[in-house]
Amino acid sequence: MLHLAEALGFSGRKVVAALAAVPFPVVHGHSLLDTLRTQQQAMPWKLLSSGGEQQVSRCFAQSVVLRGICKEKPSSCPGKRPHSALQACETEEEILQRYLQTLFPGAFSTSHVLEQPCPTLPPYPQFFSSLLTKQGLLLDKPLDSTSTAVESIPVVSALQSSPVLHTVLHGLYKELRALDVRRWASFFSAGVEEEDFREALQELRALAECYKTHFEADESEDETDSD
Repeated sequence: MLHLAEALGFSGRKVVAALAAVPFPVVHGHSLLDTLRTQQQAMPWKLLSSGGEQQVSRCFAQSVVLRGICKEKPSSCPGKRPHSALQACETEEEILQRYLQTLFPGAFSTSHVLEQPCPTLPPYPQFFSSLLTKQGLLLDKPLDSTSTAVESIPVVSALQSSPVLHTVLHGLYKELRALDVRRWASFFSAGVEEEDFREALQELRALAECYKTHFEADESEDETDSD
């Protein structure tokens, strides 16, 4: 994961945010193409990293993995034009990659689609909705059967280098700057010099600025260097 984070980092960026959808909402009998078309302008994942809200179409680089999607043969319709760029794709990998390029224009994106789902057999907690099949696919109505244990689920996960990390890192910087480290003698008795701490603090602030875009609030511009 460290090497992957380094591969997604450039222009001084060293940190990535984690996102996931557990499970990835696929309707029973529908393809990946159908599922992504219903998502329109948003992926159904949630930001796992605390401290900010992810914004659609704002990402520098990302790596996305989708598990539990059956790969289907493309339907051939000679002479018929595809209604969208997604329909023109030949494989699930191409569909996901094209969708990410549309959702995050200008971002560097890598994607992988795996057929093997994420297993959810015991001791995995059964906190799933009754609308899920044993394979983790969505139904229109709950199953009548009393045995509704979900055995596997489709999952999408991602690591992103995105502007949301400006909020996360700058918030951490402000919290650390507010501390009076001179009151913590045990901290420096461990071998850390106050000057080293101040230098690390400024490096953290500079790292946060690497994720700032013109969409971000100018919350850091009014900060003074009194610390």
